[in-house]
Amino acid sequence: MLVPPERVERWLDNAAGRHGAFVDVAADAAGVTVTCADGAVLRLDPPFGWDGTGPAALTRLGAAARSRHRVAVLLVRRGRWAVGVFDGPDLVVSKVDSRLVQGRTAAGGWSQQRFARRRGNQTDAVVDHAVETAVRVLGPHVAGCAALATGGDRGLVDEVLADRGLSALAALRRLPAVEVGEPSKDVLLATPALFRAVRVLVTDPV
Repeated sequence: MLVPPERVERWLDNAAGRHGAFVDVAADAAGVTVTCADGAVLRLDPPFGWDGTGPAALTRLGAAARSRHRVAVLLVRRGRWAVGVFDGPDLVVSKVDSRLVQGRTAAGGWSQQRFARRRGNQTDAVVDHAVETAVRVLGPHVAGCAALATGGDRGLVDEVLADRGLSALAALRRLPAVEVGEPSKDVLLATPALFRAVRVLVTDPV
């Protein structure tokens, strides 16, 4: 599950209420593993890593999760794309755009082949325009970004990031892809809740 960074401490309090006191807390470079009194095991991994050494691991993990990181976002689906830069949960710059891609046809034969070529050309144009938008909007901010979050159609995202002009941006692709619908301004604004969230795995006692 994904837990918003601002709710990590409350989530842990609720987990202690359900599973009993935390009898062991083990930190490593990726996150924290908590063993509860009833035998349940909680694994918490902050998205940007942290310093796992030292006391009060859960307190430090919560603070690390809430720390502000500048993140570029690239969302692409057929016909629509959105890019943005966030400082923590706050949007710094963005652009959302679209281009027509015709739907599938039930026709066969030569007409279907011609339609498929036209649709392929339209999809290529979407990639080209998404590349141009990413270069123009994200390019000036890449040096200050800690990571790139992507979402949408994985194949189209890969095609966009394969462009030479986006090699520095592609090198920042170290966060799990976010699950999103059609790219829009509202969808873009919702992405920090996904890429900033602490990933939690709960293993119930046998």
